[in-house]
Order: sequence, then structure tokens, then C-alpha cells
Amino acid sequence: MRVTYKTKNTCSTLIEFDKDENGIITNISFTGGCNGNLKAIAKLVDGWKAEDIVAKLKGNTCGFRSTSCADQLAIAVSQD
Repeated sequence: MRVTYKTKNTCSTLIEFDKDENGIITNISFTGGCNGNLKAIAKLVDGWKAEDIVAKLKGNTCGFRSTSCADQLAIAVSQD
């Protein structure tokens, strides 16, 4: 299933990815934000289970913000 998630309080505005019936996340793409860094995050966690992405990225902050694009990805993949 293709998922679209509108981010909150980050430079990226949208995250899209595929999530299969086993919770495996693939084909991650970000709209906006730090292009190179977000491409790297997407490649690094491609094929991971949603729960593993959450375990690694949840709570990551960016500068003065209480969230980050990585944290928003963790939030997005944990939603049903």
C-alpha cells in the first residue's frame, strides 16, 4: 500500500512510501528538506520493518525543533 504523510514542523512537507502486509517499508521519498540527507536516510532504511525504523529514528531532533524529518518518518511508518 502506498502511504502519503504530511509532515509537521520540518523543512520537508511530505513523505511517501510503500508499506506491505508485514510492515516492510520501501520506496521512501521526501518532498522538500535536505535533499542529500533525506535520500541517504531513505536508502539506509529501505526494506526495514516499520518497528525497526521507529526504534532507530523516533525522537531525533533537528536544531531547535522538537522533531526532524527522520522523526517524522518514524511517526509516519508507525501509523496504520
